[in-house]
Amino acid sequence: MLVSLAACVAMIEANLLLTTAGKTEGSFAAADVMRLPLGILSGMGFIGGGAILRRGNMVTGVTTAATLWFATVLGLCFGGGQIALGVAGAVLGMVVISGLRPLESRMKQDHQGTLVVTTKGSGPTADELRASLLAQSYKIASCGVVHAAGGERQKVTCEITWRAAARDSSIPEVVRTLAVNPGVLQVVWRPKGA
Repeated sequence: MLVSLAACVAMIEANLLLTTAGKTEGSFAAADVMRLPLGILSGMGFIGGGAILRRGNMVTGVTTAATLWFATVLGLCFGGGQIALGVAGAVLGMVVISGLRPLESRMKQDHQGTLVVTTKGSGPTADELRASLLAQSYKIASCGVVHAAGGERQKVTCEITWRAAARDSSIPEVVRTLAVNPGVLQVVWRPKGA
């Protein structure tokens, strides 16, 4: 939304500035008022691209990059003498940045974690654990099994993904369900990033 708003404000600014320049009667060349803003916006796009980082599956800095670009467009408005346009753009930008933050925190996002379940002979098998996770709408990225000598115990390690609110840090229900199973000796839960 910030990039779209910045592009809109930049085009309005360009349209307003185009009427202030042009070819005078005694000149054989016309002034191109868009060259300087074009260079500035390209440079800020490059700097904004450097603010975007990827860490594993997570991409951060997109809002920062969009805000940098938007602030540049506002600077062009104020520098070009279009104060009312700059103020209107700043107000709309603040509405976008601050107004959508509560909505973003309620949106569901992918969460990841590692579930390690140690079972005894009478406990659920690895296939039963996988079926239980899938039945509860968890996605399994990978799953490994270690069997102890004699088949008395097995240790199942699963990398799982599920959707929940962005700020939801609660322990998944599957951990509580497995912890009360009489055939389960130990349940270890590690959310990704913790």
